[in-house]
Amino acid sequence: MSREIVFDTETTGLKPFKGDRITEIGCVEVIDLLPTGKTFRRYVNPEREVPEEVVKITGLTTEFLADKPLFAEIVEDFLEFVGDSKMVAHNARFDRDFLNVELTKLDRQPFEDKRFIDTLVIARKKFPGAYNSLDALCKRFSVSLSERALHGALLDAKLLAEVYLELNGGRERRLDLDQRPRSNAKNGQIPILRSEIKAHTAPLTKEQREEHLKFLNEIGGKPLWNKYL
Repeated sequence: MSREIVFDTETTGLKPFKGDRITEIGCVEVIDLLPTGKTFRRYVNPEREVPEEVVKITGLTTEFLADKPLFAEIVEDFLEFVGDSKMVAHNARFDRDFLNVELTKLDRQPFEDKRFIDTLVIARKKFPGAYNSLDALCKRFSVSLSERALHGALLDAKLLAEVYLELNGGRERRLDLDQRPRSNAKNGQIPILRSEIKAHTAPLTKEQREEHLKFLNEIGGKPLWNKYL
């Protein structure tokens, strides 16, 4: 069983080494590529003004963030949620640098590069020459953007979890035909096991078989079902 954390950060700007800070962290737990329903989200007081051009993107104002906890106050909860799992992000270097600057300020061990999986790198290898922003990948994979009026760390992490699944084989992975049971079945994601399928699949009666053969003859051609009858 492989546990990973798909995450995103919102920030005051693009330059963590020149004073920009984290304003929001959003994380989604996935096990074997499937979201479990377990999430982590914190707004963070960046202790600086949020530029108006950034507010237009995230909706997070200086006033809104003023009474939110400092990174130092949420770091333990964040690290506990992440644990020792691999961390998945889109353009992971950006988010990694922001996290490591904050951790270093607190004399905490920064994350190693090998800890991160970058979906942008995966997408560029899979679709060379294509536009591979998160929005573009959502549209490519028909992942709904209807709730995304503004950028938000948790919402973007949820979208990225959908994209990450698609980049690794698609939504058929939702029907987990593995023999291993899952410990989490939240948000309507109920695992389906081979044993359960076998237990609930009764053989066709003679009448049902004759009706099915009649249907296959009516549609003509060489239906794939004939291979199994």
